[in-house]
Order: sequence, then C-alpha cells, then structure tokens
Amino acid sequence: MAKTPRWFCASLVLGALAGCGNQTQEALARQGLVYCSEGNPESFNPQLGNSGTTIDATAYQLYDRLIDIDAESGAVIPRLAESWQVSGDGRRYTFVLRQGVPFHHTAFFQPGRPFNADDVIFSFARQWDSTHPYHGVSGGDYPFFQSVGLDRLIADIERISDYQVAFVLKHPDASFLANLATDYQVILSAEYAEQLRQQGRPDLIDSQPIGTGPYVFAGYRKDSFIRYHANPHYWDGTVAIDPLVYDITRKSSKRLAKLVTGECDVTSLPVASELDVIADRPELKLQSKPGLNVGFWAFNTERPPLNIPKVRQALALAVDHDSMLQAVYYGTGTKARSLLPSSSWAFDEQAPEPKQDLELARELLAEAGFEKGFDLDIWAMPISRSYNPNARKMAELLQAELAKLNIRVRIVSYDWNSFRRRLARGEHDSVLIGWNSDNTDPDNFFTPVLSCSALASDANRANWCDPAFDALLAQALSTADRELRRKYYLEAQRYLAEQMPVVPIAHSLRFLASQTDVEGMELKAFGAISFVRARRQ
Repeated sequence: MAKTPRWFCASLVLGALAGCGNQTQEALARQGLVYCSEGNPESFNPQLGNSGTTIDATAYQLYDRLIDIDAESGAVIPRLAESWQVSGDGRRYTFVLRQGVPFHHTAFFQPGRPFNADDVIFSFARQWDSTHPYHGVSGGDYPFFQSVGLDRLIADIERISDYQVAFVLKHPDASFLANLATDYQVILSAEYAEQLRQQGRPDLIDSQPIGTGPYVFAGYRKDSFIRYHANPHYWDGTVAIDPLVYDITRKSSKRLAKLVTGECDVTSLPVASELDVIADRPELKLQSKPGLNVGFWAFNTERPPLNIPKVRQALALAVDHDSMLQAVYYGTGTKARSLLPSSSWAFDEQAPEPKQDLELARELLAEAGFEKGFDLDIWAMPISRSYNPNARKMAELLQAELAKLNIRVRIVSYDWNSFRRRLARGEHDSVLIGWNSDNTDPDNFFTPVLSCSALASDANRANWCDPAFDALLAQALSTADRELRRKYYLEAQRYLAEQMPVVPIAHSLRFLASQTDVEGMELKAFGAISFVRARRQ
C-alpha cells in the first residue's frame, strides 16, 4: 500500500525539518517512520528510570549494552563486548570489548575517540560509586541497578587495557550476566561526560544523550514528540529509517485513530478492545506474543491494616480473576498463579488456581478484627501497559467486589509522572501495576519487585522487606545449579502466597500494531521496543 506522507507536512515535528512538497521531502517521507507512544520519558538515560515508556524511548534507539539476551533462546549474546570469561570461583568477569565503535556525532558533541574501557567504567561507576562525580547528577537514583543489588554486589571494576575490563564481585551471583544484559545497563560516553563537566553542565548528559546506538537524538518537546535521526556511523549495519519520530499520544483511542489514518506507522500498547479493529483492516498488521510479564495488585504493607497478612489474604480472595480476564484483558491474558509466568523454568506447577471466596475472606477479616470493613484507596495507572491494559476498569471491578466485604474503595489516579513520583513516596494504600521482565532469569521477577533492596530504591510497590524472603533469593543466586536454584524459587513462591504482599492477577500477550509496509519490527517476549531493523517495503 502506498503511504500518504501527509504527516510530513501536517506535523509540527517534521515540518521543522524543512518545507514540504518537494522531492526531497517525499523521499524522506518514504524513509521516515512515526511511532505513536503513550507518554513522556522520565529521562533519556534508562539507568535513571524503570518505566516501560522511558525504556521504549531510549534503550535500543540511542544505546548499546555490553551484552544482550537472545529473544528466542534466552542465551546471553555479545554486543559491545565480543567475549567474556568467568573465573572458577564465579567472582571475576573479564570482558573483551569490540573495537572501532563510534559514539554519536551531534551539534553538541563530536567524539574524539571510539568506545573503549573508559566508557564501560564510567557507565557503571556512575551508578555504583557514590563518590563518583556523576553519581548524584539527575538525582542519584538508579532504580534497576539498586533494586537488583548490583551496587552491593560489585567489589571493583578494573581497567585491564583499552579493550579489556574486569568486574570483581563480592560473591558469586548467578544472575549477574542477565542483569548486565538488561535494557538499563547502557554504555554512555566518558569523553562526553568530561566535556559537560568542563562546561559546568553535567546534567545535560541525561537530556542531550550520546550513545553508540542506531539513532541520534535530535529533539524533544514534552507531551508532543521525540525526534531521532539515523546514525550514519552505526557500527552494526545501515539504519534504514530516517527520521524516527515518537508522536506522544496519551489516549489509546487516539493512537488507534492515528494508525488507521496513517499519521502513525507503528503504535504502542493497543488495548484489547481495539485488537479486532486492527485485525479487520487490511492496511494494518498485528503481531502478538506471550509476554514475560505479570499484572498485580500491590498492598502498601507499611500501612494498617494492610500490614496484617490475614487482611491481605482476605483482599486476595475478593479478586474475581475470571471477570478481570474478560473485562480488562478481553481474552488476551491468562490467570496468574504466581508472579512467574508458567513458561519460566522456576514456575511452581503446584501453585493452586486463584479462586474468589468471599466467605473465607469475611472469616479472615473477622479474625483480623475488621469484620466491619475499612476504607481503602486503590491507585489505578492512567496509562495502558502490556501487563494491565486498563487499570481503571480493574479498579472498578475490585471496588464492586470489595463492597460486598464492607470495604469502601476510593479509586485514585494522577498523570503518569506524578503517579510514579507519589508511588515512590509511598503515598498509596494499594496500586494496580505490574512488571515486564527484562530477561529470562526468574530472579528478575522477585528481586526488582519485592526484595529489601528494591524497597531501598523505591521500586518495591508493596513497601515489603522480609529477610526470610531475601534469604531465599540470595540462596538461589549463590549457585549456578539450576535444579538447586529452582528449589529455592519454589520456596519463595510459596512464601509469597502466604504473605501476600501482592496479588498476581494476569500474564498477558504483548501486541504490536503497524502499517503493513513496515517490516523488521521485532516483537519480543520481554524488554523494550527496537527500531534498529525497521524498514519500509
């Protein structure tokens, strides 16, 4: 289907490139791509945020990591590191780095050298070393790095040569490589950081980004657009799409309308109720894949009466999973029996099917002294996520069920950035949120979500810190023996079912909707969206 390039003339974003109506613009229209995104990134450095919106906007467009996870096999594969060795005691990881990889050339930075060991050390030392001059820039919070305990695991980072770096760990950790391969562990330019420091503007490193990725940052207007250009010096092949534009459109219905009219070529997070519309239109295509994710209801366990396990168990028994799968997921989700999806090698096959039981819930509330109920806030995300396409609808369903237990629910929401800031401050009673896994290691569903280290980094939405649970996770990470690790994760899942800091609700399919002439978009079970192989027919 021939595309109508009207968005090049109509869009303020692309109109800024030059006037429309000539052959140059038509050529650009054939090469460019507009992605309808659901919100603003928190930063242009994924080290600083853990929202899917931020990761989608930055991780694979601007940057590379030392290593990646193969989307199909789950194996760790080379990226900026060509190879690596692990010492016999599991505490020393030595990486051999790729040579000749250039950083972005922009109006605000012209690199004087290619990527080397100094950039690896800068990128990790900034997060790890609290005395590093860049550690406190942009707030000093590195949610993923801190929530999985990398700040306490790494003992040293050694520069062996220009193209060899060694990480020394305080103790063996079976998830170390998987965590290094996540979307968050991007490589920044140490040379650019030094330039900004000399200019007295180190903060610009996170808002005027420089990476080695396939696209170069070209502009951003909050609530409107992000613009990237193809990186002509990209080390891993030619980038076919130029420019790449993120059209920030909060409402899903508006994103769908723009996709239908051709104003967008690809759209994020189509909600379940829109899938039939997309599937019925021959000019559109819809990809789907089971996601490594979980939508859950988290209780703020620091607030009474949610600090009482029996109360949390009673609330869990009020959840009507079947209604939620029908009204919220429209058949695109499966009932969650654990935080882990059933595809994980550590999933507990003995976990019971969740079932609503209001009588038992009343008994538990009475035993806890709350037979007359209580007031409860449920925070509902203002945006769709793959693990929960409609948190507001889910909250309304819960509100109706909890009224049968004399629990009076107030539904709370804010704009997405305010929502996240207030959550981090623990202002909520409970929240409907979830988790998209960053890799295939089961630890990624536990440590970043419910560990004490995740609490310290404000990523633990239940504000739950239990040394017994953390001990199980630590034991699982202390060995590379998969069967032994599985044993510990089964214990961890059964402990969570007793303590109930969160109620797992559903695992959902991931969807990607696009125009039929867009190819090369890879829909993965986990991680952020990537346009590196995108092209037009």
